[in-house]
Amino acid sequence: MGALSEFRLMRPASAADAVRLRGEFPASRFIAGGTDLLPNMRRGLVGTEVLIDLGGVGELAEMRHELCHNRDTLRIGAGVTLATLAADATVVSSLPALAQAALAVAGPTHRRAATLGGNLCLDTRCQYYNQSEDWRRGNDFCMKRSGNICRVAPKSNRCYAAFSGDVAPALIALGAEVELLGPQGLRRLPLADFYVDNGMNWLALGPDELLVAVTVPLVPARVSAYEKIRVRGAIDFPLAGVAVALRRDGDLIGELRIACTGVSSRPEFIAGLDELVGKPLDDAVLAVMERHLKRGIQPMETTLASVPYRRRATPALAKRLVRRLWDEARQGA
Repeated sequence: MGALSEFRLMRPASAADAVRLRGEFPASRFIAGGTDLLPNMRRGLVGTEVLIDLGGVGELAEMRHELCHNRDTLRIGAGVTLATLAADATVVSSLPALAQAALAVAGPTHRRAATLGGNLCLDTRCQYYNQSEDWRRGNDFCMKRSGNICRVAPKSNRCYAAFSGDVAPALIALGAEVELLGPQGLRRLPLADFYVDNGMNWLALGPDELLVAVTVPLVPARVSAYEKIRVRGAIDFPLAGVAVALRRDGDLIGELRIACTGVSSRPEFIAGLDELVGKPLDDAVLAVMERHLKRGIQPMETTLASVPYRRRATPALAKRLVRRLWDEARQGA
């Protein structure tokens, strides 16, 4: 891993000031915990002459209850650390998938620095991209950095690097929205719509916008969970990750939401599961759920694990989580 190139560091006092600086220096980058950005800069994957340090923007580190769209929600600033999320009493009790996802990221020291916003905006990853400069040069680079073709799909005109953040699928399954601040003011959109299925341009974020917060509805009687498959029990990014949010109405499904990570260039919200609402959780329903999952994911050769393995493992993990939550919801009724 190489040395960092020289850059100027700017420390805004507010989110509005950070957006102003971004407009003044279009080639700049925001930095919070830096757990992904700085290693990528050392590898020569990204570069900038100006870093805008968000660590001093106190409003980004706030968490509070709010009434939004006539629903009780938790508003979480983009600067809240993953360690804080994983230990927060409200998150642990009411949004367990989020707590589990935050706890699944990297290791303890990373989580004390890494932020919610940083994990949501995590750069996409690929075994042909996340390498040293010498390795990439020896392989004639790839489309995502300095090359002309995607090594995963050489005949494609797009990049298939995978999104591998843990927190995004949990928040998508929980129905979260993001708040984005730009020169024109604040805009909100569902978190699922924040992502684009392209490994080079994976965020629906304007060049002069800042992710400032996430709002998550606190839904009574909803249970949730997140798990991922990885090589080691810590540090590693997911080969596949699944988040499930479920609500049970007696012996019938009241709500079922599933999102996945590590299997596409964006975190995937699995569409079509509304047709299962009002049905009992039996083998036929699980088979329909599996079909929707297989249609909704697109694993490619972006990791050392084979594509067939990830395609089989993802629905298997989802079914295991759904069964566990189904029993948990009955016990909590």
